[in-house]
Amino acid sequence: MNNQPEIITKNTFTFFNTNIKVQQLIFVLLLLVCISGFISPPVALVLGLIAANIIGNPFLRFNAKAINVLLQLSVIGLGFGMNVNAAISAGKTGLFFTVASIFSTLVLGLFLGKWLKIDKKTSHLISCGTAICGGSAIAAIAPVIKSDEKQTSVALGVIFILNSIALFLFPVIGHWLHLSQQEFGLWCAIAIHDTSSVVGAANKYGPEALQIATTVKLARALWIIPVALITAMIFKNKSRKIKMPYFIAVFILAMILNTYVPQTALVAPYLVSLAKIGLTITLFLIGAGLRYTVLQSVGIKPLVQGVLLWACIAITALLSILYFI
Repeated sequence: MNNQPEIITKNTFTFFNTNIKVQQLIFVLLLLVCISGFISPPVALVLGLIAANIIGNPFLRFNAKAINVLLQLSVIGLGFGMNVNAAISAGKTGLFFTVASIFSTLVLGLFLGKWLKIDKKTSHLISCGTAICGGSAIAAIAPVIKSDEKQTSVALGVIFILNSIALFLFPVIGHWLHLSQQEFGLWCAIAIHDTSSVVGAANKYGPEALQIATTVKLARALWIIPVALITAMIFKNKSRKIKMPYFIAVFILAMILNTYVPQTALVAPYLVSLAKIGLTITLFLIGAGLRYTVLQSVGIKPLVQGVLLWACIAITALLSILYFI
């Protein structure tokens, strides 16, 4: 039964599956459309999703690595369009919400996992992905708890599904509620899991929202370190090897150069433009990794946990921002 979507895909699209060169050519042409700058990041995500489920992804083995590298380079490039003083101000505003939301999400995730009788490691990965920074947090925590491939894949599947929805849903809600760019930037940095979707949604909303969202989200990503250390103690991993998000330091350097080195203005606009194209390609590749079989393998209970956690953090953060800022 689990192989049924795969069989349907192969039977229906035999030509694309048997002719790998045609498959690669179409996929490369779609990538060129993303590079052209004529489509937005959300559209690129949908394009990747369609491509994955119709022609397949002929470069799937390179997908995860390409997403990781492109996202990091894109975030660094966006740093050349940001101001240090504004970033510090945004970081101070988001600090309380960051700390409160991370630990409340982890605690709630623990109880939801037990209530739904989900595997402990899978539940913890979903909680960490929701609390901190999506796929990056899962990639950092997985080796700490020594999760197997299925546990990690299920958690990543849940996060990527909800990220894809958030990319479209959040700007609509933001406009409907007439959120300011500051309010929206802070909200999506706290309530959207992955950095790619945070930047994509905020970029669609406006430049100020993009600056606030990117800064707060990257500051949030640093919490991978203390959460990973606590996780190592809970799961009794004595090695405590943690994957450090070093690219954040380069992002900060880019902001410093853009703020205090006037000559940077000569190249900064081009670097920011390239970063936005890189983000579009990143979201296309994320969509291209979400085949129907991946969505089916997630299962109902982990998805329910992910949705409940996401709803709690999104609603609580939104109300806090509206009434306390």
